[in-house]
Amino acid sequence: MEIKIIEEKDNLLRFIISGVTPAFVNSLRRTILSEVPTMAIDEVIIVENTTSFYDEYIAHRLGLIPLKTDLKRYKYITQETSEEERVMNTARLTLDFTCQRGEDIIYSGDLKPIDPEIKPVNPKIPIVKVIKNQKLVLEAIARLGKGKEHAKWQPVSTVSYGYLPIIEINEETCNGCGECIKNCPFHVFKQNGEVKVETPSDCNMCKLCIETCPEKSIQITYDKKSFVFNIESTGALPPKEIIEEAIKILKNKLATFKEQLEK
Repeated sequence: MEIKIIEEKDNLLRFIISGVTPAFVNSLRRTILSEVPTMAIDEVIIVENTTSFYDEYIAHRLGLIPLKTDLKRYKYITQETSEEERVMNTARLTLDFTCQRGEDIIYSGDLKPIDPEIKPVNPKIPIVKVIKNQKLVLEAIARLGKGKEHAKWQPVSTVSYGYLPIIEINEETCNGCGECIKNCPFHVFKQNGEVKVETPSDCNMCKLCIETCPEKSIQITYDKKSFVFNIESTGALPPKEIIEEAIKILKNKLATFKEQLEK
């Protein structure tokens, strides 16, 4: 197996993984979506609500706000977890907002975390619009959960993979007209005296280059054991940490499976 990072910025990570099967990369993708735990608001205690929104609507919106997550300090709560551990592994946030002007918006940044490390990823997520003298007072309780329980606990906004394209240009028939460069929506080709493939990992195999090439000099196939893997985090966890955690979970599941087989 070989991994090559091709793009890494903010909450985005793209890499090429080679020497594996589709089953492996799909297992990794599904583990990320359903098994990697993150923090999310799971319970809301409404003290006072004079806004135009029902309590349930506000609670739903609060649950969908991504929260920064610390997997080293907090543990995933199961049915077997004791009451004391449950309390230790929950984080609380409070909100006390009264509109003092004509109209205003309550944002995620108005939530005040008891633990400063467990806070909204983005302070500018709108919760509800209010007018003068309307008030919202509540306490929100967050815990670690998994995507298989509810989508609010998924650590990613998107995670996908695709075969790594193999783009070949027949240099004998290519006349360097540049039609493939003009028509490629992902700027895979470049021209420096002659047409070359610059970023094959960006190709989505739409085959516009093949269709518009007058000499039919381009061929596209794919590597059956190499994949372009894309992951975009919600901001709750860095993409690399999400991958590492997913791999740990997969290893533990395989170890348990092997143990059961031996029995």
